[in-house]
Amino acid sequence: MSAKNGAVKLVAGNSNPVLAREIGRWLGLELTKASVRRFADNEIFVEVLENVRGSDVYVIQSTSYPTNDHLMELLIITDALRRASARRITAVIPYFGYARQDRKVGSRSPISAKLVANLITRAGTDRVLTLDLHAGQIQGFFDIPTDNLYASPVMVRDIKERFELGKLMVVSPDVGGVVRARGLAKRISAPLAIIDKRRERAGESEVMNVIGDVAGYTCILIDDIVDSGGTLVNAADALLANGAQEVYAYITHGVLSGGAAARIAGSKLKELVITDSIQPTDAVSKTGNIRLLSIAGLIGEAIRRTAAEQSVSSLFD
Repeated sequence: MSAKNGAVKLVAGNSNPVLAREIGRWLGLELTKASVRRFADNEIFVEVLENVRGSDVYVIQSTSYPTNDHLMELLIITDALRRASARRITAVIPYFGYARQDRKVGSRSPISAKLVANLITRAGTDRVLTLDLHAGQIQGFFDIPTDNLYASPVMVRDIKERFELGKLMVVSPDVGGVVRARGLAKRISAPLAIIDKRRERAGESEVMNVIGDVAGYTCILIDDIVDSGGTLVNAADALLANGAQEVYAYITHGVLSGGAAARIAGSKLKELVITDSIQPTDAVSKTGNIRLLSIAGLIGEAIRRTAAEQSVSSLFD
């Protein structure tokens, strides 16, 4: 692959080494040797074991659970690379933790997504490459170039291979996700329905109404994050109660905390499809109706284009 900013190097933290290796394999690059370890008190220590002077370095690290540990790894790796005279450092963050804290929700609450953006920038990052931000305006929290990729092309390809498109209906699990769902529905020429939902408290939701006639359709729920799984389970129940034939879900980031995997396994969802932006736990991997979709090619191509100073946005035209 060609680059205009020195040799291309890939460095991986501990959050998702499987995805990092797959991206490297797609690009035909070996991961740069680095040691990311902890002292007895869990203090993080990083040592880059290869020469990166003058290189165009891509640090692949989701800030997933444990979020604070993986965020600190990203910051410390970035500092190590900057002090090793890397020419340009790009933080490749498939899942950007703290993205749900993108605004003040109370009188004395933080905007943690902005704080994290500041930390990443001040650590020495020159550019950020991420995937399906929970809120698009988070791009504006960074004072450096930030590319927000979309998993929709990967999902569309998978949907076209597996379903009869004439019988599909795309469903947004809440009003806030309508733009995302409408975009995917347009790509596969499918009708759109919306779940009218009330969230009483974080992690708990109650389905109030289904907007649209879903009777006889195979419904595909589209969202960016699945955490507790309660919204998807309730949405699937409501869609089936309104005459849907089957319900599937395509979600970019499978946070799936607590008992979410068991909740999905015991639900009426035919299948939950998540990308590998977050490395799945053993519980998730063993759940029969959860399937993983690789985004290594999508991120790899974005890295190749960034390194060659080519358009990234044309990936989604």
